[in-house]
This record gives sequence, structure tokens and C-alpha cells, in this order.
Amino acid sequence: MTTGSAQASPPEAADEKARMAAVRRYRILDTPPDGTFDRIAALAARIFDAPMATVAIVDTDRVWFKAAHGLSGLTEISRDPGLSASAFLHGEPWVITDAVTDARALADPLLHGGLGVRFSAAAPITTADGERLGTVNVLDTRPRRPTDAQLDALRDLADLVIDELELRLAAIRTVAAERERRTEAERLARTLQRTLLPPALPDVPGLHAAAAYHTASPQEVGGDFYDLFPLDDGRWAFFLGDVCGKGADAAALTSLTRYTLRAAAIYDPDPCAALTNLDTVLKGEQQGSRPRYCTAVFGVLQRLPDGSFTVTLAGGGHPSALAVRADGTVEAISTAGGQLIGMLPDPRFVRTTTRLHPGDSLLLYTDGLTEARTADGAMLGEEGLVRHLTSAAAHTGDRPADGLLGSVEALLHRLGDGVSDDTALLALSVPAHPDTRIQENR
Repeated sequence: MTTGSAQASPPEAADEKARMAAVRRYRILDTPPDGTFDRIAALAARIFDAPMATVAIVDTDRVWFKAAHGLSGLTEISRDPGLSASAFLHGEPWVITDAVTDARALADPLLHGGLGVRFSAAAPITTADGERLGTVNVLDTRPRRPTDAQLDALRDLADLVIDELELRLAAIRTVAAERERRTEAERLARTLQRTLLPPALPDVPGLHAAAAYHTASPQEVGGDFYDLFPLDDGRWAFFLGDVCGKGADAAALTSLTRYTLRAAAIYDPDPCAALTNLDTVLKGEQQGSRPRYCTAVFGVLQRLPDGSFTVTLAGGGHPSALAVRADGTVEAISTAGGQLIGMLPDPRFVRTTTRLHPGDSLLLYTDGLTEARTADGAMLGEEGLVRHLTSAAAHTGDRPADGLLGSVEALLHRLGDGVSDDTALLALSVPAHPDTRIQENR
């Protein structure tokens, strides 16, 4: 215990810089009131049977009170020589038995601010590396001499303050590390997702094409995919689908699926044959008893002399494509009955044909869209999507594929948290006034 008239020397500049770095490290200054520190101050006052107690942090030019029991409305005082500003310089409890007769307290604002403080006892709040952040103080309006047991309890309370600060600092660092981990995971997921999708859709003569990918979770790589590419005979192939699972396994399966469908189309662009080849590859890649399967729709486009396109589709367990006609009606191009790819011993794939006339569009999507929940908790479903497309008149404009996609993306945004799975979108549209000159694919 330090008593009497001994004064501690002011800290050297280097020492004070290190001390203030420790204060800043704990991010405690100017934080809101906290029940834990309030209870520490109240307990200190009770142990000493004193009316006032504080948990004080010494800043560069002030003493700031994290807790102030019995000092209503007082949150800080200046860092002039005095009770609080000097106490933290000592490594042991610092006691003034009577402030009226102790020269160390003559300039203290607590003594001369109308509080009438006569007694003070302070224990330093000291970090594990020896930096003193401030003190736990007890104040009384009558002179007195504390017991050794009271001073030991004050030391314990100061240690309790630093323990609490360490716990909070660890929590801050944990939150920051988790935030950094999530940010890095999101960055890696976005980077990986981009490698699984074509960087841009090619220009198809006489056709507008647009695609989008809506991510339900920025931290997970989804298994949705799409592509559009030319065939050797002047036709164009496209596909869209969804593999099982999430994360790295789904990414690997997505990559395998996309490149298998591209390779299959080179040998036989018939849509059912392409899905059959994919089914064979996925079964060959199964690991143990864990199946590797997907849903997909594969199509071939052929432009006709009048500017329209025939579309041949095959589906395996995938939602129906939707044709948005020039007059605003919406028609399901069903491949119902097509079965999961890679799952069954001898799956059946359903083939169908439609035609896109000038002003018509075709929308392909994964089930993250139709399985989304509306505000009343109901599933959107194909019927809800058809109603939206019918009322939105999304097929109009110079580039109807862009308008159609924009309308669906607006719907996803409106559904908000109701969208729980990734959604891939691919829209193909024939301009209302196409150039009917068929250009050779180069």
C-alpha cells in the first residue's frame, strides 16, 4: 500500500505511448455503460462501506469512468495531478487517508468539485504485460484507514476488470477472425462459381440470349449451371441444370457435368443422347454408396429461313421450360416424366419440340426459383411463376431476353429470404423484327 506524501514520477514518453497502445487495444474508451463493470464498482463501495466507487481508465488527457457508483452524471475528469490521475502510476493500492492534509490531492477535481472527498483507495488495472490502464477506486467523504482485507479485495476487483477486458478482447478478435474467414470464404466461393459458368454467352445470329445466377448463400458454392455453344452444323446447343449438394463436392460435380455435356454434344447432339452420356459418366464417378446425380434440360436450336427457331429439348428430372409468346401468353414446354440423371439403373429422358417465332422467348430455370416461398409461406411453384410472367409483360423491348431475365430477378429480390436455394436462369428470345438472312456460323 502506498500512503503518505510520496509522488510517482510522470511516465516517460515511450512508456506512455506503450500504455496508451494497450488502452486502445482493449477498445474500452467511450463505450456504453455495462452491467459487469457497474457491479464491480458497486461491490467495491460495499466492501469499503463507502458511498462512491469508480472503474477508471486513464486516457491521454482525461480520466474516463467506465463505471461510476454514487457519482451521478459524472463520466470523466481531467488528467491533472490528483487522486485518479496519480493512482494508476503505482503498482500497488494507492491510499489517501485524508485528502485535506495530503498534498497529493490538493489539485484533485473530485476534492474541489463539491463532492467533499476525503478518502481514496485505488488499485491499478494492470495487463499481463505490465501496462496500467487505470484503477478501481473507492471514495469517501470522511477520512479513514482501510484494512488489509479491504485492499486485497480491491486488488482482486482490479484483476477482475482486466480479466473481463481480456475476455471481451478475445471475443472481438474471434468475431473479427470469423468475419475475415467469412469474407475469404465468400471471395473464394464467388471465384470458384465464376469458373463453373461461362464468362459470357456467345452471340447467336438472329437470337438474343441472357443468363444470370442468383446466389442464396454467398459463402457456399452452389451446383447450378448453364451453357450455350455452337455445334459444327450451324445449330446451337444449350443446357441448364442443378447437381446435388453444395460446396466443393458440388463444384467438382458441376464442372464434370458441364464439360461432359459439351463433349457429348460433339459426338451426338441429340438431346436425349447427351443426357444419356451424362448419366453414364456420373454413374462411373460415384464414390461408394454416395450417389452423384443432377437434373438438367438440354436443347438444340436451329434457325429457319423466316427468322424463327425450332427448339428440341430433353429433360431429366428438371422443371419445364416456359415459352413467353409474343402476345404475352406463357406456355409450359414440358419434359415431365424425365428422370434424375445418374441415379436410376435405366433412366428415361423425355424429348419435346417447340418453335420460337419472332417476339417469342424461352425461359429455363432451376428449382431454387419455383421452390422459393412467398410472403404467406406458400411455395411459388410453376403456377406462381407463370402468373408473374403473364402480368409482368417481361417479353417486350428491344432485347426481350434481357427484359425477361430482369423480371425474374426482380421477383427473386421481392421474395427475399423466401429464396433458400441458388437459382440459375437462361433466357433465349427471337427479336420481333428479325433479320431473316441466315448467316453461316463462323
